[in-house]
Amino acid sequence: MKKYNIIKVVLVTILILVFLTWLLPAASFSSEYTEQGRIQMGLFDLFNYPITALSYFGYISLYIIMIGGFYGILYKIPAYRTLLDKISSSFAKKSKVVIPIMILLIAVLVSVCGLQLGLLLFFPFIASIILLMGYDKIVVALTLAGSTAVGLAGTTYAYSNVSILNSLLQTELNDNMGVKVLVLVLGLALLIINTLMYMKKSGIVKREEKIVEKIEVKVDEVEIEQDDMELEEDVEEEPEEKEEKKTSQKKSTNNSKTSKSKTTKKSTGKKSTSKKKSSKSSKNNKAAITGEEVIVVKNVKDDDDYLVPHGDNDKHSILPIICSLLGMFVILVLAFVPWTNAFQITAMQDATSAVVNFQIFKFPIFSKILGTFHTFGDWMITDMIVVMVIVTLLLYIIYNMKINDVFDGFVAGAKKALAPAFIALLAYTVLVITTYHPFQLTIYKAILSLTDGFNVFTSTFVVVLSTIFNSDPAYVFQSTIPYLSSLVSDKEVYPIIEILFQSVYGFSMLFSPTSLVLMATLAYLGVSYKEWLKAIWKLLVEFLVLLLILFTILTLI
Repeated sequence: MKKYNIIKVVLVTILILVFLTWLLPAASFSSEYTEQGRIQMGLFDLFNYPITALSYFGYISLYIIMIGGFYGILYKIPAYRTLLDKISSSFAKKSKVVIPIMILLIAVLVSVCGLQLGLLLFFPFIASIILLMGYDKIVVALTLAGSTAVGLAGTTYAYSNVSILNSLLQTELNDNMGVKVLVLVLGLALLIINTLMYMKKSGIVKREEKIVEKIEVKVDEVEIEQDDMELEEDVEEEPEEKEEKKTSQKKSTNNSKTSKSKTTKKSTGKKSTSKKKSSKSSKNNKAAITGEEVIVVKNVKDDDDYLVPHGDNDKHSILPIICSLLGMFVILVLAFVPWTNAFQITAMQDATSAVVNFQIFKFPIFSKILGTFHTFGDWMITDMIVVMVIVTLLLYIIYNMKINDVFDGFVAGAKKALAPAFIALLAYTVLVITTYHPFQLTIYKAILSLTDGFNVFTSTFVVVLSTIFNSDPAYVFQSTIPYLSSLVSDKEVYPIIEILFQSVYGFSMLFSPTSLVLMATLAYLGVSYKEWLKAIWKLLVEFLVLLLILFTILTLI
C-alpha cells in the first residue's frame, strides 16, 4: 500500500544517517569548533533510539492515535456523514474560493499560534470535505500540509516556533514583522495559485454514483465485440463492471447464436444501423462526461476508505456535532495563542488564577476537579486529548450510542492512525540519531566555509539539511545558529538570518522526509512520496527562487 511507501522513505533516511555516522567525524561548537572523532551508530542503537524517541516525543504519536480514535467514533454517528454531505454540497460550486480560504486559515493559525501539530485534530474533517467535493488526495495534501509549511515559513507571532531563534540571535519577536508578513503573503499566493492550477488540471472525481449507462444492443457476436472496443476507448471501466458485462455478453452471444440461422439479408441492414446508433450513443456519453468535467470511476474505491459510510442519516440532528467541533476549534485556538509572550495580555493568566482559587466553603472545588492544567497560551497538544474525551462522552450521551460502537469505532480509527503515528516516532528517531551522533556540524562547516561571512545561498542550503536532520524547529536552529553567528561579525545581519532560517525551515517542510505533518498526512491519505514531489516540484522551485531573491535584496539593503 502507498502509505507504507512513506514509512519506507523515512526508514531509508534513517539508514543514510547511520552510514553518515560511520563516514563523518562528529563535532560540536560551544565557544569554538571542536572535533570529537567518529561516533559510529551500532545495531543495538538502531533499535534503542526509537525507544528514546518514544520516551521524549511519544506524546505526539499518542495525540495522533487519539485523533484517529476520535474520528473512528464520529464515523459511528450517521449525523456526522450528514454534516459532511451538507458542507461539501454547499461548498462544491464555490470550491475555487473555499479551498483557498481553508489554506489561508490554516497558514495564519500556524503563523500566529504555532498550531502545526494542534491542527492535526481537524485534518481528517477537512480531508473528508475536500474529497466529497470531488477533488483528489493531492489537493487535500496541498491544502493541509502545504498551508502548514507556508505558515511556518511566514511565522509572525508563534513564540513557540521562534523563541530559540530569537534567543540565539538576540532579536525580538516583532523585528522585521513586515518582511515576515510579506513571506507569508507571497508563500500563500504561490500555494493557492499552484493548488488551483492542479485542481483545474486534475478535474473532479465524481463519487458514489455511476454515470456510465449500460447500453443494450441486440446484435450478433461480432457486433458486440466491436461495440465493446468502442466503449473501452471512451470509458475506463471498473473490474466489477467488466465481469457483469462479460456475463451479459455470454447471454447475448447465446441468443444471437440461436437466432443466427433465422437471420436474413434484412438483418444485415439492421446491423449497420445498430452500429451507428451504438457509436453515436458512445460519443454522446463521452461528450456528457467532458461537459461535466467528471473523471469517471477514478480513485472512487480508494477514497471511500477516507470517507464516512452512509447510514440512517435523517434520524439525528447535526447540531450537537457542529457545536462540538466548533467548540473544540475555539478552545484549540484560544489555548495556543501566545497571549503573554507575544501580546503581553495577562487576562488568561488572571482567569486561570480565578478558577483555581475559587472556593466553596473554603474548598477549592475547581482546582481539585480539574487537577493541574495549563493557562491558555501555554497549552500542550496532549491537553487537547482531555477535550476530545469530554466531547466524546457528550456525543455518546446525546446520540444514545452503544458502548460497543464507541469501542469499535475508536479501535478502527486508531488503527488507521497507526501509520502516521509511527512516522512521527521515526521522524523523532532521526532527531535522536543526529543529537547523539553530531556529525552534521562537520557538513555545515564545509558548506559555510565556501564563502566569507554570511551568504544567502550557502546558509539556505545549510538550513535545508538541518531541517532534514532535526525536523523540530528548536533543534534546527540550535544545531546551526551558534556556529554561523561566530562567522558573522556584523550583528546588523542577524535579523536577516532570523528571517532566512524560519522561512527556509518552513519551505523545507514541503518536501523533507522528516517533515512530521507532511509525511503523516501523506501516509494517512495513501499518497506516495514520489507522487507528492511530482505534483509540487514547480511550487518548490518558485518558492525557493522567491526566497533567495528576497534575502538577496535584504542583504544588499
